[in-house]
Amino acid sequence: MRPNSETDRSAWAVFLAFLRLGLTSFGGPIAHIGYFRDEFVTRRKWLSDGSYADLVALCQFLPGPASSQVGMALGLSRAGYAGAFAAWAGFTLPSALALILFALGIASYGDALPTGVLQGLKIVAVAVVAQAVWGMARSLCPDALRASMMAAATCFVLLVPTAWGQVGAIVIAGLLGLALFRPDAGAGHEALSIPVSRRAGGMWLGLFFALLAGLPLAVLAFPGQTLALVDAFYRAGSLVFGGGHVVLPLLQAEVVPPGWVESDVFLAGYGAAQAVPGPLFTFAAFLGASMTDAPTAWVGGLICLLAIFAPSFLLVAGALPFWERLRRHLRTRAALTGINAAVVGLLLAALYDPVWTSAIHGPKDFGLALVALIALMFWKLPPWLVVLGAGVTGGLVAALP
Repeated sequence: MRPNSETDRSAWAVFLAFLRLGLTSFGGPIAHIGYFRDEFVTRRKWLSDGSYADLVALCQFLPGPASSQVGMALGLSRAGYAGAFAAWAGFTLPSALALILFALGIASYGDALPTGVLQGLKIVAVAVVAQAVWGMARSLCPDALRASMMAAATCFVLLVPTAWGQVGAIVIAGLLGLALFRPDAGAGHEALSIPVSRRAGGMWLGLFFALLAGLPLAVLAFPGQTLALVDAFYRAGSLVFGGGHVVLPLLQAEVVPPGWVESDVFLAGYGAAQAVPGPLFTFAAFLGASMTDAPTAWVGGLICLLAIFAPSFLLVAGALPFWERLRRHLRTRAALTGINAAVVGLLLAALYDPVWTSAIHGPKDFGLALVALIALMFWKLPPWLVVLGAGVTGGLVAALP
């Protein structure tokens, strides 16, 4: 079967593709972007490097978990609304289920996995991100000007290590792209199939803002923990730029002071969230399952999980129709030329910090990362196998005297 065959356009095919990633994608959001590129650009050829970088750039602008939003956008373009849900479910449910089980006390993944295995999983993220940076740089930074913009974006983000620094680098690169590049009018771009009209997109964006403004009022009018949970987690998913670890202070402020979750339970869940694949936002499922006032752990976990990811779907479905129209214009394409170089720079900065700095502590770590990179780039081994091998090797190395 050809990688880009029509059978791949079913929601079930999208679910299976993302389920494999949801079971093996360790390393955080930047590593996830690398896994997605390897799976959907290189292997399945669902879209080009340029279109993929455009999606990543859009999701960097939107609040919420960027890697999950990229996944939803890929699923939406592949199989419509059902595809967006399938992509989210496949990528998110494995870690959400694991964290709910941890909350129930059935499995304590953070304590059960040896330190060496966790270290091996961190190290393989270095190889995954390095492969993505190399591949995207070859495609999107083929000349001295764009390579220089990539390097400048890397330095800027490292010097201004905040979500606003990332957004600022993209904005500056877009302005430079407008001034410095003149795209060929006949070259065009690879259009994404977005089965959402601009009218529907406007409705989704309207619903996003209506819920953001209306849920706090609804909580005042109809007091109750379930509605309060939906409001708290929806707001956390709506107002966080950078995703991942950035959402933790917001969640802590929402659930610990009211007494919904004890502080030590919160910290234990955060530790367990580091040991599972998939998006860190699934920590919401652990929190919901840990609340004693929830009807059941499963219901509480599901409510919080859906509430924190709902803004991401509304923003992706609302923004994509307008984004696809915008990126057809010559001036937008000129800006995107600069933005895509900056996106590679952002990945390169993340490769150094936090991916490299948190994983590579000595020659053994560097050697394992190098072997993993060779396995991905030259031996062409599937990422899940490299992840498994790195985890096992990390455990064996830690056991050596």
